[in-house]
Amino acid sequence: MSRIDHAALWVADLVGVRDFYLRWFSGRSNGEYHNPRTGLRTFIISFDPDAAGGRGARLELMSRPDVIARPESEALGWAHVSFALPGCTDVDELAARARAADVPVVDGPRRTGDGYYEAVLLDPEGNRVEIVAGDYTDEVAERPGP
Repeated sequence: MSRIDHAALWVADLVGVRDFYLRWFSGRSNGEYHNPRTGLRTFIISFDPDAAGGRGARLELMSRPDVIARPESEALGWAHVSFALPGCTDVDELAARARAADVPVVDGPRRTGDGYYEAVLLDPEGNRVEIVAGDYTDEVAERPGP
C-alpha cells in the first residue's frame, strides 16, 4: 500500500515560509540542505506522526535562484495544502489568531457544501493553506464514487 510521503513547494523566502509553518502548524524542521552546484536550498517540515507511530506528513520547502516566476492568479496544478485540527472550535480559534496576527484569512471559517468545516489562509507567499476540522464523518470523507 502506498501513501503520500511529502509534498514540495517552491518559495522565495525559505526561512520566512519555514517559520510560518513551524509557528502555525507546530511543524519541526530539519537543517537546511544546500546544493552549491544548482543553488537549491531546502527545509523539510515534519508534522505529527500517524497513530501507528509511522512517519507523519512532511512538507518540503525549496528555493533556487532560477525559480522566480509565479502565476498571477489561480492556475492548474496543486491548489492548496490542508491541515486537520481536532474540531470546529480549533479551526475558529486558529483562524482568529491568524487574523489577529495579520495573516490573511481568505475564506471561512464555514461549513462547505460537501460537509467540511474549514477556513483558508495564505502563507507569506500567498499559497493557500486550508485548515479543516478533523472530526468530519466517513460520509463526508468517503462519498461513494461512480
